[in-house]
Amino acid sequence: MSAFRFVHAADIHLDSPLRSLALRNPGLAELIGNASRQVFVRIVDLCLDERVDALLLAGDLYDGDQTSMKTARFLIEQLRRLHAAGVRVFIIRGNHDALSKITKELVLPDSVTVFGGRADTVEMLRDRGERPILVHGLSFAKPQAPESLLGKYKPPVEGAINIGLMHTSLDGAPGHDVYAPCSTAHLAASGFQYWALGHIHKRSTTEGACAIVMPGIPQGRDVGESGSKSVTLVSVLDDGSLSLAERVVSMAQFERVAVHASGLVDWRELVTRIESALGEASDRSESDHLVARVFVSGATPLAWTIRRDADVLHAEVESRAEAIGNVWIEKLESDCRKPAIVDPADSADPVEVLRRTMTNEIVASEAFRAEAQIIVDNLLDQLPPECRRVLAPDETGLALLIGQLSKEGSEEVLARLTAGGPDRAR
Repeated sequence: MSAFRFVHAADIHLDSPLRSLALRNPGLAELIGNASRQVFVRIVDLCLDERVDALLLAGDLYDGDQTSMKTARFLIEQLRRLHAAGVRVFIIRGNHDALSKITKELVLPDSVTVFGGRADTVEMLRDRGERPILVHGLSFAKPQAPESLLGKYKPPVEGAINIGLMHTSLDGAPGHDVYAPCSTAHLAASGFQYWALGHIHKRSTTEGACAIVMPGIPQGRDVGESGSKSVTLVSVLDDGSLSLAERVVSMAQFERVAVHASGLVDWRELVTRIESALGEASDRSESDHLVARVFVSGATPLAWTIRRDADVLHAEVESRAEAIGNVWIEKLESDCRKPAIVDPADSADPVEVLRRTMTNEIVASEAFRAEAQIIVDNLLDQLPPECRRVLAPDETGLALLIGQLSKEGSEEVLARLTAGGPDRAR
């Protein structure tokens, strides 16, 4: 029998600003822009449907120093739904919402506990004879937390079920800055039965005498947060053991969809193959909507046609995606190439001759690279410093950027010089 049940979620990032290319598609922008709210409603619905005792939110409920009263009203409405059903809510602040005015100024229902900058422990009221349930929490007092917070938590209470809420980067993860670093081994040896973590947007679980769970972000915001997203439903059994269940709540999931175009010579066949790949990805999707970044690759006579008429291909693929239903195209990329010529030096194709000249004589020359560097430097000077550092972090990075832009520019010229109009190419 289950003596105590709760839902553990983290990194909701309510009303997070869009970071992806979805901005270019109004319909997709609206879907992703509202998804964080819809997913939070789903989390509340899950709590009510499962009749849990508590909802644990392990940091970054908001995306920053939010002042929007629309966000505040929305949050209060959802917390009141939980309050009316007798569901307790426990919240800690993470690096993104450490300074949020909403949690500091809103009058929250009595059933909501927001832990402060000093570690505290709350005991759940239970019937006599039942094992005590204690929730330990500690919020970020400011956005930076360079040292481990584990030593600041109160010690576990012997004979009770001790549940800890912590926002931490653990041992570190790609794409995440270091916040309150803490090893999994130290958490496992803490004497707690469950650690409800937040911060890293990819799900991970460690089960055993101490369950350590990072549920991940419940709604991806770009292709870097691909896949279905979830929360964790936890049941504390009468004997003190735990049962964990992953519950997918994401409205839309981003996915990279690879399409191999090798050998294709017909435009319609290319579009059909992309449509088929999108359909298969949609069938695998666990969320309501699929947001796809399509990547077409391979050796095909259509290579330059694909590059030249990328906007036409994008429009056709969007039309096929719409026909599938609930499939959106976030971006279409191509790395197709023309089939290799057995002996390029003997080729009389004027486009091939031009390609060799551009590659071996023009782009490779010092004069061209010097002129290209001047142009690239002028463009970089017009960008914010953080963008410049991403594109060209050092001299080596600058050289790579110039080489990449020169290669793409050459291919663009060749694609537009390919014989035959668009209709003929397809």
